[in-house]
Amino acid sequence: MSDSLYLWIKAFHVVAVIAWMAAMLYLPRLFVYHAGLPAGSRVQSETFKVMERRLLKAIMTPALIVTWGLGLWLAWASGYYAAPWLQAKFALVIAMSGAHGFLARAVKDFAADRNTRSQRFYRIINEVPTVLMIGIVILAIVKPWS
Repeated sequence: MSDSLYLWIKAFHVVAVIAWMAAMLYLPRLFVYHAGLPAGSRVQSETFKVMERRLLKAIMTPALIVTWGLGLWLAWASGYYAAPWLQAKFALVIAMSGAHGFLARAVKDFAADRNTRSQRFYRIINEVPTVLMIGIVILAIVKPWS
């Protein structure tokens, strides 16, 4: 494998990560506003449902798939797959994927008018991807225990 190909794959991995994180940070913010709608705000609720569904289906999930696919390829191609820092990063990415699944479920709940959680809950949940992202970036850049 050429160094050039590796760098191109790495660049597209970073682009996918940025898209995934942007969506992971924006979707809970949409939930904050959606959960705060007054009763009878049918038109506004339907608008939020469309925004949430499109964000999940058109950006967040495809970005997750590309991030995972390219990330696994990079781990294999670089030989870092056994490095302790990458194992720790992998654990945090699994947690991020779990958060993704939770948010995807919330999209379904809002779409079916079954949300039972408050604006405050979604404000707190909005911090989970941020904290995970900080850990992932530190591990990827600093590579402790290498």
